[in-house]
Amino acid sequence: MRILLLCHRFPYPPAGGAKVRSFHVIRHLAREHEVTVAVPHRSAAELAEGRGLGEFCHRVLTEEITPTAARLRMVARLLTREPSSMGYFLAPKLVRRVREELRRTRYDLVFVHCSSVAPWVAGFDGAPKVLDFTDMDSQKWLTYSTVRGFPLSLGYWLEGTKLQRAEADLARQFDLCTCATPLETRTLVDYGTGAAADWFPNGVDTEYFAPATEPCDPDAICFIGRMDYYPNARCMVDFCRDTLPLVRRRRPGTKLFIVGAEPTAEVRRLAAIEGVTVTGSVPDVRPYARRAALTIAPLAIARGTQNKILESLAMGVPCVSSELAAGGVDCVAGEHLLAASTPAGYAEAILRLLEDPAERQRFAEAGRARILSHHTWDNAMARLDRLLLDHLGFGGTPAAARAAGEERR
Repeated sequence: MRILLLCHRFPYPPAGGAKVRSFHVIRHLAREHEVTVAVPHRSAAELAEGRGLGEFCHRVLTEEITPTAARLRMVARLLTREPSSMGYFLAPKLVRRVREELRRTRYDLVFVHCSSVAPWVAGFDGAPKVLDFTDMDSQKWLTYSTVRGFPLSLGYWLEGTKLQRAEADLARQFDLCTCATPLETRTLVDYGTGAAADWFPNGVDTEYFAPATEPCDPDAICFIGRMDYYPNARCMVDFCRDTLPLVRRRRPGTKLFIVGAEPTAEVRRLAAIEGVTVTGSVPDVRPYARRAALTIAPLAIARGTQNKILESLAMGVPCVSSELAAGGVDCVAGEHLLAASTPAGYAEAILRLLEDPAERQRFAEAGRARILSHHTWDNAMARLDRLLLDHLGFGGTPAAARAAGEERR
């Protein structure tokens, strides 16, 4: 079967949530099918770094989006019905190449990762189309509008409102829409579009994110994530102000490591707090997580799956999460991880693990087991296969998939 797969960010090397998900979909589908990937790149360096993608697919179509062009296209859409974020990812030359590709070559499936590039093929009706929203991005912007001050709040509300309308319009033009969690899927269904909607989870590489062989530091806790991303930065500022003092009151030697690239000035200032280390970018986050007694994910703003939670549990490192973030992983709070929603609740959960090594070990083993049973990429891709078969009739060998396509025509 021939598949044309579009994604908004260059998926190689697979670092970061969106890139990891699209890469594993590409690699999986390309094992049995001929997959052509269309994706923009942002610089010559990114293109050079991403050349390895060609080893995992049949062909790569790409064109550059310059930062200046991206910003101008965003601004140009501020007073239109079109979301500015879709302007940010627009690559006109690549759009033309994609549409010419669809005119010249008979494809059996068009698979789109992320709504930002879905308009490029929304009007194409020569093959079944799948739109993997992953998360409903509009809801993130609408949430931002409730926590940021004016005029940012107005800008976020406007973008969220426009994007929600665009998401609904796009869903109606695809044969199947997917998300990463049941909660995100429910949001899409609530739009009332009537579009077929289902979900398949994010996975984690359980060999790469394997448990440590050395003992942890029983006083170390760790947060991992890009620190120029507002939800991450906000939650660490709030945690250091409201929760860490409660933990250190009972366990004064507690150390917090904030690990992630591009920390904001506000995050860098947290390093002045006793026991807090802000690392900035590191070549490998695994040593920091494995050295910690536990990781934290006290996010007040969270959509979809928090890969930081999956990776921590895969390494056998217990996680204390917000209830909101815990809802994005297929785990049971209180059994595979601990979840809370207040500073006092976070502090009690953290201390429960720091003060009881046996309890920490129990959660370490339960979390790792849950990832192995529910969040490996093999499991995730098996569910994707079932969705394609159930909703579109694709499955089995390439010959069988092509036969199914012929039958539909």
